[in-house]
Amino acid sequence: MLVLDELQYSEDHIWVRYEENYTVTLGLTDYAQLQLGKLNYVELPNEGDEVVTCECFASVECGRLFNDLYAPICGLVISVNQEIIEAPRLINYSPYNKGWIIRAKLFSLHDLDMLMSCNAYEEYILTNYLPI
Repeated sequence: MLVLDELQYSEDHIWVRYEENYTVTLGLTDYAQLQLGKLNYVELPNEGDEVVTCECFASVECGRLFNDLYAPICGLVISVNQEIIEAPRLINYSPYNKGWIIRAKLFSLHDLDMLMSCNAYEEYILTNYLPI
């Protein structure tokens, strides 16, 4: 399981990378993609959509199961990763780079205060889930 120091994490296994000027990139963690297995479909929001903390902002399909992804922040979607629509397995192969899901403009930087650090996320996985 790969967890990157420069990212922040939600309990719902979404990573957040702060870029600049209230802009963040979101994606599915390596742990989550390992648990889900091969992804074969991704449903993304549209540019201009609002994402709200703890509400579904996207979904992924693996096998015959759909899994909702819950937003760890509030903001406005400024771009979506079109490449993962055509090739959802980019999330499996490159969850922290080519497999990013959306970029959003935060309404408040305080949303980042609610996220976990790399070490806290690793501890969260170890204490709440069976070893992979």
